Amino acid sequence: MRNMELLAPAGNMSALHAAVRAGADAVYLGLESFNARRGADNFTIATLKEACDYAHLRGVKIYVTLNIIVLPGEVGRALECARQAWRAGADALIIQDIGLASEIARALPDIRLHVSTQMNTCNAAGIRAAARMGAKRVTLARELSVEEIAHLAQVGAEAGVEVEAFGHGALCICYSGQCLMSSMIGGRSANRGLCAQACRLPYELHNAAQRNPLSAPGEHLLSPKDLCSVDLLSDLARAGVASLKIEGRMKSAD
Repeated sequence: MRNMELLAPAGNMSALHAAVRAGADAVYLGLESFNARRGADNFTIATLKEACDYAHLRGVKIYVTLNIIVLPGEVGRALECARQAWRAGADALIIQDIGLASEIARALPDIRLHVSTQMNTCNAAGIRAAARMGAKRVTLARELSVEEIAHLAQVGAEAGVEVEAFGHGALCICYSGQCLMSSMIGGRSANRGLCAQACRLPYELHNAAQRNPLSAPGEHLLSPKDLCSVDLLSDLARAGVASLKIEGRMKSAD
């Protein structure tokens, strides 16, 4: 059985310090732009360097999220953001946009690429495509079973790619977090870092044809229960998971 990296979130410096003190092997965080949690405090390039220095002195790695869809006119800025993050000391970049990932692999080949869960990798073809793109790790889609994870970890091992799995935290109602609900009803795209979390609101279930309410288990009909893998840790380690990821860059240091 292999040891799994414990990967914790940090939306600000206080959360970073808390994660490191609590025993995280690595911490993932976002900059002011090009990240899927623009509502978090996030980091500047200057505070990222401070964070990397703090973490590295304690044997902890820092992964920077550039995990949104990038528009064509933003590619140059996104590449410069990646370059500056790498120079500041980031150990890897977590990317959603396939075009941006390919361009980073071409223009900045020394940067270690991790594929975001929002790239929706849920089969062997996705693992192999990530390997061809130059990725060293794939964060799998969150809807997979342990058996499916084990299969993809084996495919990854053959292709030279690690697999990472979410083990704790909020779970989107939409597959792999690629939701359009927030953008459709409020003009705030989850794939641009501005999710309004409309799925967390209370809803009522109605029969449209008969125009009458139906019974439902509670009010939060579009909000799944959080992930909780505490009873599956040994299974995930045996499956070949290289890193167990905790969700929550919007959460407090506590």
